[in-house]
Amino acid sequence: MNLNVIQTALPEVLILEPKVFGDERGFFMESFNARHFEQATGLKREFVQDNHSKSARNVLRGLHYQIQHPQGKLVRVVAGEVFDVAVDLRKSSPNFGKWVGVRLSAENKRQLWVPEGFAHGFVVTSDSAEFLYKTTDYWYPEFDRSLLWCDADIGIEWPLSDMPLLADKDAAGQTLAAADVYE
Repeated sequence: MNLNVIQTALPEVLILEPKVFGDERGFFMESFNARHFEQATGLKREFVQDNHSKSARNVLRGLHYQIQHPQGKLVRVVAGEVFDVAVDLRKSSPNFGKWVGVRLSAENKRQLWVPEGFAHGFVVTSDSAEFLYKTTDYWYPEFDRSLLWCDADIGIEWPLSDMPLLADKDAAGQTLAAADVYE
C-alpha cells in the first residue's frame, strides 16, 4: 500500500503518510491517488478545488468551516511546519466540541484528512510555511464561518508563546456556544 493511515483521537480525522522514495538525488512521492485514498481510508471523495497559502511564523488561520456546502479537506505542508487542528462541530456526535492537533511539515510529509462537519485551522510554527489543501466542495463566502481559535470551552492547546497574527474574521470568530453548528 502506498498510503499508511494513522488514527487520531477523533476517529473520522485521519493522518495519512504517503510512501516516500528517496536517495541522494532527493525524493519522490505520490501526493494523492483517488484509488489509494479510497482503499486506505474506506472513503470515496471527489476533490473539486485545490488551495495554496503561505504564512509567516505565528500566523493562525481558522478555525474555518462552511455551514452549508461543508468541505472535507485533505491538507499538507510543502515548506515549513504547522500545528494543524480539527474540531468536531456535529451536534449529534459524541465528540462534539472536541479537537485534535497534528504537526504537519515538509519534512514529515504527513497529510491530514479533515472531514465534512469539522472546523479546521492551523498555526505556523516555523519561520514560514506553505500549506496545500484539497476540498470536496467549493468555497461559498456566504456560508463561511469562523470558530474562535481561543474558545475556553474547546481548549485547544496551541503551541504559541505570543499572541498569534489573525485575520479580522478569525479574531471575531464565534464561541462554540454561539456558533452555527451541524446537526
